[in-house]
Amino acid sequence: MFENFDLESFWSHNEYASEKYVEPCPTDADVAEIELRLGFSLPAAYLMLMRVQNGGFTESTCFPTDAATSWAEDHVAITGFLSIGRSKTYSLLGQSGSRFMQEEWGYPTFGICICNCPSAGHDMIMLDYRECGPHGEPSVVHVDQEDDYRVTPLAPDFETFVRGLVPPSYFEPSEEELQAELERKLSILKTGALSSAIREALQESEDPGWVEGAFRGLLQEILLEKGYFALHGDKRSHLVYDLLFDLASQAGEIESPESFLRIYESLLAFGDGEVTTQGYAPKFITDWLSDRLDAGHMVERNGRYRLSASFRSELVRKLRERN
Repeated sequence: MFENFDLESFWSHNEYASEKYVEPCPTDADVAEIELRLGFSLPAAYLMLMRVQNGGFTESTCFPTDAATSWAEDHVAITGFLSIGRSKTYSLLGQSGSRFMQEEWGYPTFGICICNCPSAGHDMIMLDYRECGPHGEPSVVHVDQEDDYRVTPLAPDFETFVRGLVPPSYFEPSEEELQAELERKLSILKTGALSSAIREALQESEDPGWVEGAFRGLLQEILLEKGYFALHGDKRSHLVYDLLFDLASQAGEIESPESFLRIYESLLAFGDGEVTTQGYAPKFITDWLSDRLDAGHMVERNGRYRLSASFRSELVRKLRERN
């Protein structure tokens, strides 16, 4: 087993892992007791690996898959290997070990949970004994608790699984791929379909063509600055919030400042167009709202809120300067 494979360098030495995972080298009596308690024989390759270091983190943490999983389109990731023992949190019989994950989290009882994952319990790597029986050579599978415990086969045996682990960098895109993805996203922001809510609000504005150009330009600046498209608490994001608030107010939709959160979702966060952030953090918007209200930049007229005339003029000036 593990011929021409460096088991020593396989492990990543880490203080947290030492505290929560790593147990002393298991004796034959330890193994016999753990197997009795779990109801399965541990694979010889698993025993061999644990006698080099009994549990913990590894240098390679990703395993390629042919199908998409809850973690990624083409791989799963592990946090660490559960040790053979009972005293550490992440040992097979520990506080968050295999028995616990099956009894408390509902993981299937066809085998043993051997690796936890970065999802903090919502997916696990397991030994699957369904075909080989409790004392045979199990396969290795990924089990997704979030998807009704969907099972994805990974490797026919434990040694193959260990040899197949690769570092996260294996899945990092090349510079060419990154540039192509950036250009694709820029193209969407330049010409992609806006949400129907934004399109309707633009028709109520004084100069729809100019406003749309200013809006798209701002979004492109954000993408180029951050390398990804998301709005936060920065100045450019605040300009986008200001502009969208102004558009929505001209359409007479804002009954209270707080109602803008709901409106924002249909405008950009979860809009039905191609130009969308596909999510948002409400606190960034509530903080921006508080700032604008405290400064008197939002005013109420006839039961509807809008930007003050002076602040709106300043907003238009800033946007025109960017063009």
